[in-house]
Amino acid sequence: MIYLNGQFMPIDKACVSVLDRGFIFGDGVYEVIPVYSRKPFRLTEHLDRLQHSLDGIRLKNPHTNEEWRQLLTQIIGNNEGEDQSVYLHITRGVAKRDHAFPHVPPTVFIMSNPLMPPAPELLENGVTAITASDNRWVRCDIKAISLLPNVLLRQLAVDEHAAETILIRDGYLTEGSASNIFVVKNQVLLAPPKSHLMLPGITYDVTLELAAEQAIAHKVREVSEDELCTAEEIMLTSSTREIMAVTHLNGAAVGNGKPGPKFRQLHQLYQQYKATHMRGEVS
Repeated sequence: MIYLNGQFMPIDKACVSVLDRGFIFGDGVYEVIPVYSRKPFRLTEHLDRLQHSLDGIRLKNPHTNEEWRQLLTQIIGNNEGEDQSVYLHITRGVAKRDHAFPHVPPTVFIMSNPLMPPAPELLENGVTAITASDNRWVRCDIKAISLLPNVLLRQLAVDEHAAETILIRDGYLTEGSASNIFVVKNQVLLAPPKSHLMLPGITYDVTLELAAEQAIAHKVREVSEDELCTAEEIMLTSSTREIMAVTHLNGAAVGNGKPGPKFRQLHQLYQQYKATHMRGEVS
């Protein structure tokens, strides 16, 4: 079951006009919210990021936070699975094809898919990644639906049988094509600072909070391409993949080619955080 413009319906009954600006221009924004035990993960932070994206494209938020909460509760309740991935999509609406903003209602679409944790073998062995030049626009902090640059960059990884493309702009790490990236250098966890050149990840925030709480040495600063390529550990984070170790980069082993101690510590802390805050378990 999905939600589209005020109605809940089966996804195969949903229709959107070919004149929708999301279809014509990619004019819209989105959010992906993980759900554990039927509870949205860090919903306030996700809604804050949604507002930031809407502000970035000058589109009025069609709902209050409480209205979003109610809609998401219904979507979660109408779909199977304790753990879900909820996708929320807003476009500028349906209008005659013209670049100027129209005065029409926005299109609002919400759907849910099963949320599957990374396979045990990926956690045990890590994943491979490649690097590429970050040739996207300079408002990567907006979670825009016009994702063709990210799609093309991610396909570079697929072509090489890799899990992710890690992006470099002007000699410095920005993020992955669909993730944030952390490195460990000289036993210090390094994270690129938030800017308009990267998406401010919710899992990125949680990872840094856990590092601070557990006194894991960490710094938020620019990370050079050389530091990335000679890192002791590399990790990617995202709402759906949580925290994963990158054990091979551009065909070469990262560290000893196996998930490192910082990854294992942070992954365990993340699972404990989920168990305590989302599943009601006592740690």
